[in-house]
Amino acid sequence: MATKNLARQLGLIRRKSIAPANESLGRRKLKQLFDYLIVIDFESTCWNDGKHHQTQEIIEFPAVLLNTSTGEIESEFHAYVQPQEHPVLSEFCMKLTGIKQAQVEEGVPLKICLSQFCKWIQKIQQQKKIIFATGVSDLSTSEVKLCAFVTWSDFL
Repeated sequence: MATKNLARQLGLIRRKSIAPANESLGRRKLKQLFDYLIVIDFESTCWNDGKHHQTQEIIEFPAVLLNTSTGEIESEFHAYVQPQEHPVLSEFCMKLTGIKQAQVEEGVPLKICLSQFCKWIQKIQQQKKIIFATGVSDLSTSEVKLCAFVTWSDFL
């Protein structure tokens, strides 16, 4: 999945943590600010002619719940989204993203996808006791886990 690769490239996932030889075993581990990250890696409609660059639409909506302590992905969300303004993907877009026309045609409208994503968020919030920080006062306690959203894009 592209989202896992992006998380690895950003250094959010580590396969194995190796402590330096001179670090004593009794030394306390520093606590991460966030217990979890939700990493999102949208794919959108695209063209190589530059004519449609302001009307890009989400066509793939993947997200993972990453445990920052273990580096493990604990839950995943994925949906293909039907583009409404330009329902036929360009050849350039299909080659760039690897997404096929049939996948978006079998996908769901963005409104439905967002509803499904919200249900996924609510489920993991209940299961993992996750909260989203709205300010400095929202520090994590032993009862709740602090979570943030992470994404990357080079277009608006």
